Amino acid sequence: MSLRHALLGLLAAQPQTGYGLLKHFQGSLNYVWPAQHSQIYPELARLAAAGRIRVAGTGPRASKTYEVTPVGVAELRRWLVETTPQRGRSDALLHVFFLWLLETDDAAAYLESEASTQGRLLDELEGIKESSDPTDRKQRAYRLALEAGIATTRARIEWAEWARDEVRRWDDERPGPPGR
Repeated sequence: MSLRHALLGLLAAQPQTGYGLLKHFQGSLNYVWPAQHSQIYPELARLAAAGRIRVAGTGPRASKTYEVTPVGVAELRRWLVETTPQRGRSDALLHVFFLWLLETDDAAAYLESEASTQGRLLDELEGIKESSDPTDRKQRAYRLALEAGIATTRARIEWAEWARDEVRRWDDERPGPPGR
Protein backbone atom coordinates (compact mmCIF):
# COMPACT_ATOMS: atom_id res chain seq x y z
CA MET A 1 0.00 0.00 0.00
CA SER A 2 1.21 3.46 -0.64
CA LEU A 3 0.73 6.57 1.39
CA ARG A 4 -0.74 8.19 -1.71
CA HIS A 5 -3.56 5.68 -1.90
CA ALA A 6 -4.20 5.75 1.84
CA LEU A 7 -4.65 9.52 1.65
CA LEU A 8 -6.94 9.23 -1.36
CA GLY A 9 -9.04 6.65 0.47
CA LEU A 10 -9.37 8.82 3.56
CA LEU A 11 -10.30 11.86 1.48
CA ALA A 12 -12.81 9.77 -0.48
CA ALA A 13 -14.61 9.24 2.84
CA GLN A 14 -14.68 12.96 3.69
CA PRO A 15 -12.71 16.17 3.15
CA GLN A 16 -10.05 16.69 5.83
CA THR A 17 -7.16 18.90 6.80
CA GLY A 18 -3.63 17.57 6.85
CA TYR A 19 -3.87 17.53 10.64
CA GLY A 20 -7.13 15.58 10.47
CA LEU A 21 -5.48 13.05 8.16
CA LEU A 22 -2.54 12.71 10.57
CA LYS A 23 -4.97 12.06 13.44
CA HIS A 24 -6.80 9.46 11.35
CA PHE A 25 -3.51 7.67 10.73
CA GLN A 26 -2.63 7.78 14.41
CA GLY A 27 -6.04 6.49 15.43
CA SER A 28 -6.69 3.68 12.98
CA LEU A 29 -4.54 3.29 9.89
CA ASN A 30 -1.44 3.29 12.06
CA TYR A 31 -2.19 -0.36 12.80
CA VAL A 32 -1.56 -1.26 9.16
CA TRP A 33 0.26 1.68 7.59
CA PRO A 34 1.91 4.26 9.83
CA ALA A 35 2.60 7.74 8.50
CA GLN A 36 4.22 10.81 9.97
CA HIS A 37 3.54 14.52 9.56
CA SER A 38 6.71 14.82 7.48
CA GLN A 39 5.37 12.23 5.02
CA ILE A 40 1.74 13.34 4.77
CA TYR A 41 2.14 17.00 3.84
CA PRO A 42 4.57 16.49 0.93
CA GLU A 43 2.34 13.72 -0.43
CA LEU A 44 -0.70 16.02 -0.23
CA ALA A 45 1.22 18.56 -2.29
CA ARG A 46 2.07 15.91 -4.91
CA LEU A 47 -1.54 14.71 -5.05
CA ALA A 48 -2.76 18.27 -5.53
CA ALA A 49 -0.19 18.91 -8.27
CA ALA A 50 -1.37 15.74 -10.02
CA GLY A 51 -5.01 16.85 -9.81
CA ARG A 52 -6.02 13.95 -7.58
CA ILE A 53 -7.06 16.19 -4.69
CA ARG A 54 -7.88 19.88 -4.37
CA VAL A 55 -8.21 22.43 -1.60
CA ALA A 56 -11.87 22.64 -0.65
CA GLY A 57 -11.43 25.42 1.87
CA THR A 58 -9.11 27.17 4.28
CA GLY A 59 -9.35 27.62 7.99
CA PRO A 60 -7.53 29.13 10.94
CA ARG A 61 -3.76 29.52 10.69
CA ALA A 62 -3.93 28.93 6.93
CA SER A 63 -5.03 25.31 7.34
CA LYS A 64 -6.29 23.71 4.17
CA THR A 65 -9.14 21.25 3.88
CA TYR A 66 -8.55 18.79 1.06
CA GLU A 67 -11.04 16.78 -0.94
CA VAL A 68 -10.55 14.04 -3.48
CA THR A 69 -11.27 14.80 -7.13
CA PRO A 70 -12.88 12.44 -9.64
CA VAL A 71 -9.37 11.81 -11.00
CA GLY A 72 -8.29 10.82 -7.49
CA VAL A 73 -11.23 8.45 -7.03
CA ALA A 74 -10.48 6.86 -10.41
CA GLU A 75 -6.83 6.37 -9.38
CA LEU A 76 -7.87 4.81 -6.08
CA ARG A 77 -10.24 2.42 -7.84
CA ARG A 78 -7.57 1.54 -10.41
CA TRP A 79 -5.11 0.81 -7.61
CA LEU A 80 -7.62 -1.38 -5.76
CA VAL A 81 -8.41 -3.45 -8.85
CA GLU A 82 -5.10 -3.59 -10.72
CA THR A 83 -2.36 -3.86 -8.12
CA THR A 84 -1.20 -6.70 -5.94
CA PRO A 85 -0.40 -5.73 -2.35
CA GLN A 86 3.25 -5.88 -1.34
CA ARG A 87 3.89 -8.51 1.29
CA GLY A 88 6.76 -9.85 3.23
CA ARG A 89 8.68 -7.27 5.24
CA SER A 90 8.70 -7.81 8.96
CA ASP A 91 11.39 -6.40 11.20
CA ALA A 92 10.14 -8.62 14.03
CA LEU A 93 10.57 -11.79 11.96
CA LEU A 94 13.97 -10.65 10.71
CA HIS A 95 15.03 -10.69 14.35
CA VAL A 96 13.75 -14.25 14.63
CA PHE A 97 15.99 -15.39 11.78
CA PHE A 98 19.00 -14.46 13.88
CA LEU A 99 17.88 -15.61 17.33
CA TRP A 100 20.35 -18.48 17.03
CA LEU A 101 23.08 -15.93 17.80
CA LEU A 102 21.66 -15.22 21.26
CA GLU A 103 21.84 -17.14 24.49
CA THR A 104 18.73 -19.23 25.01
CA ASP A 105 17.36 -16.98 27.76
CA ASP A 106 17.80 -13.88 25.60
CA ALA A 107 16.13 -15.51 22.59
CA ALA A 108 13.23 -16.70 24.75
CA ALA A 109 12.93 -13.23 26.29
CA TYR A 110 12.68 -11.70 22.81
CA LEU A 111 9.82 -14.04 21.95
CA GLU A 112 8.13 -13.42 25.29
CA SER A 113 8.35 -9.69 24.61
CA GLU A 114 6.86 -10.22 21.17
CA ALA A 115 3.94 -12.16 22.68
CA SER A 116 3.42 -9.39 25.23
CA THR A 117 3.53 -6.66 22.58
CA GLN A 118 1.00 -8.55 20.48
CA GLY A 119 -1.17 -9.06 23.57
CA ARG A 120 -1.33 -5.30 24.15
CA LEU A 121 -2.20 -4.78 20.50
CA LEU A 122 -4.94 -7.41 20.73
CA ASP A 123 -6.42 -5.60 23.73
CA GLU A 124 -6.47 -2.34 21.75
CA LEU A 125 -8.06 -3.95 18.71
CA GLU A 126 -10.70 -5.73 20.76
CA GLY A 127 -11.48 -2.43 22.50
CA ILE A 128 -12.02 -0.79 19.13
CA LYS A 129 -14.30 -3.65 18.11
CA GLU A 130 -16.41 -3.30 21.26
CA SER A 131 -16.82 0.44 20.74
CA SER A 132 -17.95 0.27 17.12
CA ASP A 133 -21.11 -0.90 15.39
CA PRO A 134 -20.68 -0.70 11.62
CA THR A 135 -23.73 0.65 9.82
CA ASP A 136 -22.52 1.49 6.31
CA ARG A 137 -20.18 0.08 3.65
CA LYS A 138 -17.18 2.13 4.78
CA GLN A 139 -17.58 1.12 8.42
CA ARG A 140 -18.13 -2.51 7.43
CA ALA A 141 -14.93 -2.44 5.36
CA TYR A 142 -13.11 -1.00 8.37
CA ARG A 143 -14.56 -3.87 10.43
CA LEU A 144 -13.19 -6.39 7.91
CA ALA A 145 -9.71 -4.94 8.38
CA LEU A 146 -10.18 -4.87 12.15
CA GLU A 147 -11.22 -8.54 12.23
CA ALA A 148 -8.17 -9.44 10.12
CA GLY A 149 -6.00 -7.56 12.59
CA ILE A 150 -7.57 -9.39 15.53
CA ALA A 151 -7.19 -12.82 13.89
CA THR A 152 -3.57 -12.28 12.83
CA THR A 153 -2.65 -10.79 16.20
CA ARG A 154 -4.08 -13.82 17.99
CA ALA A 155 -2.10 -16.06 15.66
CA ARG A 156 1.08 -14.07 16.34
CA ILE A 157 0.60 -14.47 20.09
CA GLU A 158 0.09 -18.20 19.73
CA TRP A 159 3.14 -18.50 17.48
CA ALA A 160 5.37 -16.38 19.77
CA GLU A 161 4.45 -18.51 22.79
CA TRP A 162 5.10 -21.71 20.83
CA ALA A 163 8.42 -20.34 19.51
CA ARG A 164 9.48 -19.29 23.02
CA ASP A 165 8.89 -22.84 24.24
CA GLU A 166 10.84 -24.23 21.27
CA VAL A 167 13.78 -21.92 21.97
CA ARG A 168 13.86 -23.00 25.60
CA ARG A 169 14.55 -26.56 24.39
CA TRP A 170 17.58 -25.49 22.34
CA ASP A 171 20.09 -26.04 25.13
CA ASP A 172 19.04 -29.68 25.29
CA GLU A 173 19.74 -30.19 21.58
CA ARG A 174 23.09 -28.55 20.76
CA PRO A 175 25.76 -26.12 21.90
CA GLY A 176 25.05 -22.37 22.11
CA PRO A 177 25.84 -19.77 19.46
CA PRO A 178 29.29 -19.55 17.88
CA GLY A 179 31.96 -17.44 19.54
CA ARG A 180 30.85 -18.16 23.12
